[in-house]
Amino acid sequence: MKTGTMIANAGHHFKTITRHKMMVMYYCFRVGLYRQGLMHDLSKYSPTEFLVGCKYYQGTRSPNNAEREDTGVSLAWLHHKGRNKHHFEYWVDYSLDKEHVIMGAKMPRKYVAEMAMDRISASRNYMEDTYTDRAPLDYFLKSKEALWFIHPQTKKELEGLLTILSRYGEERMLWYVKNRYLKK
Repeated sequence: MKTGTMIANAGHHFKTITRHKMMVMYYCFRVGLYRQGLMHDLSKYSPTEFLVGCKYYQGTRSPNNAEREDTGVSLAWLHHKGRNKHHFEYWVDYSLDKEHVIMGAKMPRKYVAEMAMDRISASRNYMEDTYTDRAPLDYFLKSKEALWFIHPQTKKELEGLLTILSRYGEERMLWYVKNRYLKK
């Protein structure tokens, strides 16, 4: 990759990840998750993640997918999901039962809520003018059956929050998260 392209991509990538982070922070603050809003995705600014983002920046999807297609693995993603508790992949561990080698542990609700805010913000960020309140749920449903390593309760809770968003809109979903979901 040419140096000029890498520098141009750096600016675009920085803008994209910062816009996403600010959106998640806004939503997290709305539901009372102040620390999580401030700390959300800070690892994206680390060299391990940021440089990959610059190299594979496209603006319409995660650069991690392009890295994975190019090299067979996304080292940026492995770094990211291991440092950010709002990703269900962070919670994958060895299983104690005899049926699974690995399985997902149940996520604390505050991280499921942050994951929902992350999915809304990512959809808004990449879809821009075509975003609807149904988009995060549709994205989740596309891969739902393949997500065998997410804890069943976590999957159910995330789908429930995204369904509320899809059916009743953002304001009602945010109210529910703040006043009901996080209070349980």
